[in-house]
Amino acid sequence: MWFKNLQIYRLANGWAMTPGSLEAVLAKQPLLPCSGLSLQTRGWVPPVSGEGAAGLVASQGKQLLIAMGSEQKILPASVVNQEALERAAELEQKQGYKPGRKQLRDLKERVTAELLPRAFAKRRVTRAWIDPDARWLVVDASSPARAEELLEQLRNSLGELPVTRLETEMSPQGAMTQWLTLGKATRDFALDSECELKGTGEDGATVRYLRHDLSVKEIREHISGGKLATRVGLVWRERLSLLLVEPFQVKRVKFLEMDKNGDESSFATPEQQFEADFTLMTGTLSALLADLVAALGGEKA
Repeated sequence: MWFKNLQIYRLANGWAMTPGSLEAVLAKQPLLPCSGLSLQTRGWVPPVSGEGAAGLVASQGKQLLIAMGSEQKILPASVVNQEALERAAELEQKQGYKPGRKQLRDLKERVTAELLPRAFAKRRVTRAWIDPDARWLVVDASSPARAEELLEQLRNSLGELPVTRLETEMSPQGAMTQWLTLGKATRDFALDSECELKGTGEDGATVRYLRHDLSVKEIREHISGGKLATRVGLVWRERLSLLLVEPFQVKRVKFLEMDKNGDESSFATPEQQFEADFTLMTGTLSALLADLVAALGGEKA
């Protein structure tokens, strides 16, 4: 359940749904298996696995957790092409000449239609945390495109979704470049040991540092030469590490307090474990987002 990547959005003022009302809406579009010739399906799944995971909305106080599942049939083009070639050879023997383009196209379509129902299905789950009071909607996704899939599904379910990407007065690129120039981050953040710099010219040369001291003179020389920071590793309050990325994304979030809630055996039920974990995660991420917005000059009006 612990989010590793943060695609961050702002809900419009006044948006609010109770867990029960959101559950009723999502229940109308559950994830269904791919059937027949369908290549992909999407729908809502329980956000918490294991016992007691029947509901489509998990909540603690006013904090909400939902999950979109997607199932996709895996049918490699190489398999289709190989089968189509074998059938084309048989057809050539029968008719005495090579099949034309239309015949080959029809063969591929026929092979695809026959193999698709027997193809393996790959399932993926994407989770989102909603805080109606603070107006956060955060998707645990490695890319904006994957987050948009969940938002699109949520719009389909709700009819509308008044949400925009978080925008700050200073771009992450500008802030990260400034921090590397100074050799230190700001407020409750400290530079970690990873960064990426990209040139702005036609060549767009890229320099990456891994497991490296980011306060070295060499990095400042790259910036003086015209390169800008596109990602920087940070440590926040000595509680978690993260990678800030341009355009605005937070990746590879790792909680440094490994014990989190102590010994899991101290919780009598999985429900109690979820409540403790969800409360700690949302509280920590809420404080992180507030500090991150402040470090980037505040939110754009």
